[in-house]
Amino acid sequence: MSYEKISLKKHKELAGKIGIASKVKIKTVGDLAAYYTPGVAAVSKKIAEKPCRVWDYTMRGNTVAVVSDGSAVLGLGNIGPEAAHPVMAGKALLFKEFADIDAFPICLATQDSPKIIETCRYLAPSFGGINLEDISAPRCFEIESALQDLGIPVMHDDQHGTAVVVLAGLINAVRLVNKKLEKCQIVINGLGAAGTAVALIINKYTSGRANIRLVDSQGLVCARKNLGSVKGKICRILNSPAMKGGLKEAVKSADIFIGLSVPNVLTSEMVKSMSERAIVFALSNPIPEIDPRQARQAGAAIVATGRSDYPNQVNNVLAFPGIFRGALDARATKITEKMKLAAAEALAETAGRPARRSPDCRSGSLGAGGFSPERILPSPLEKKVVRKIAAAVKSAAIGEGVVRPICR
Repeated sequence: MSYEKISLKKHKELAGKIGIASKVKIKTVGDLAAYYTPGVAAVSKKIAEKPCRVWDYTMRGNTVAVVSDGSAVLGLGNIGPEAAHPVMAGKALLFKEFADIDAFPICLATQDSPKIIETCRYLAPSFGGINLEDISAPRCFEIESALQDLGIPVMHDDQHGTAVVVLAGLINAVRLVNKKLEKCQIVINGLGAAGTAVALIINKYTSGRANIRLVDSQGLVCARKNLGSVKGKICRILNSPAMKGGLKEAVKSADIFIGLSVPNVLTSEMVKSMSERAIVFALSNPIPEIDPRQARQAGAAIVATGRSDYPNQVNNVLAFPGIFRGALDARATKITEKMKLAAAEALAETAGRPARRSPDCRSGSLGAGGFSPERILPSPLEKKVVRKIAAAVKSAAIGEGVVRPICR
């Protein structure tokens, strides 16, 4: 039976896959009186006297709203809030399973950005954080930016979860091929939410020194005139070279290809034209920009995809549970660039470090740490990942001082 058939069967049998579990049992009249009326009135009065006490007396500090308008769901496109619900419920399931965070799917019947922003503001008092999900670009940038003053962590995972995992993979990949990321020529194909965030986090990590060539469906971006506000701003931030041409011209002599676009756009000939010990991240899912086997045969030293049936899966679940766990534990008021960089570095470390490098940079174990060209990232199922990222994110938040004061 296919995964699709299994999923349909299980979702219908269970009427979904998440629910709410009580922390207490109501067995006696005394239980009822303590946990509901009249006892709960004392808790409400306590919070009314000082609203910051909500973090100590309720579940708010361990909750995340998973908010979507259904406009850019997986590879399915604009399928609406009802069809988005099982995906948001899946996200909530992963929050609970990997980080023990109580997350709630909230699918909105509007794709109007101001209304989404307004709705999130109204919802904010019930949650410790907001995970924006599957909202189309460029609206996702506007919505996320407008909500940074809520006093709780707000993150669009399609942007930053992807960016953190890609950066972590690159940190380990360049170590293996004996290159430095800030000296690499990097091609990013696809400038949606994920591609934009990946470009910006690499630029931040390398202090603006990486050579990043941006490509979209019309070819190289930054030499074009009359760019939209988002793409124009990115070109200015990156100081991206004003090259002309398409993907073929962009990848020539490049060290790294990162695809966040569409299937089968990178050819074997293009990979052959890249530099020695090239790195290929073909992340279009379910069909990558190039088949990983073709990329290797064409000379790529390290290949990553978005799929679980190939080595080096770039999966957002490696990032977002730990990021939010750390932010909630720190009582962070936002998720900053330093927190995301700390998450990427911590994730890179969980894969281990190379004890030695194989001559062709392709095969074989590279030491007891388990770090190899086929393991630049850990498995999403490894429990240490969330703990490591959460600790790094919490430390970064405290170090920056973006935390709520203790309620006295």
